[in-house]
Amino acid sequence: MPGKLTTHVLDTAKGRPAAKLKIELWSLTGASRKLLKETHTNADGRTDPPLFGPAEMQPGEYELVFFVGDYFGDKTFLDAVPVRFKISDARASYHVPLLCSPWSYTTYRGS
Repeated sequence: MPGKLTTHVLDTAKGRPAAKLKIELWSLTGASRKLLKETHTNADGRTDPPLFGPAEMQPGEYELVFFVGDYFGDKTFLDAVPVRFKISDARASYHVPLLCSPWSYTTYRGS
């Protein structure tokens, strides 16, 4: 199965997917950062299409930035949530979900 990078965002305060949440995907090389994509989640809290398809998958260090402050309309605590991760096997699938509220978040490597 070819590799890909996907994400989804769940709004744990409202108990539903986080629709229309802005996400940026960055490539990190040493101290430099390069913006690769900017997208928004769909009604199911996912991105259409995957962030990386098989042709785009490359080993390296990346960062997803989730703009939860804009989504919740409240930047008094959380604003932009960065999640750094590494792709070590470009043939594998990487799923990086975010579960969030205006006050907290968690992530994990999903399937």
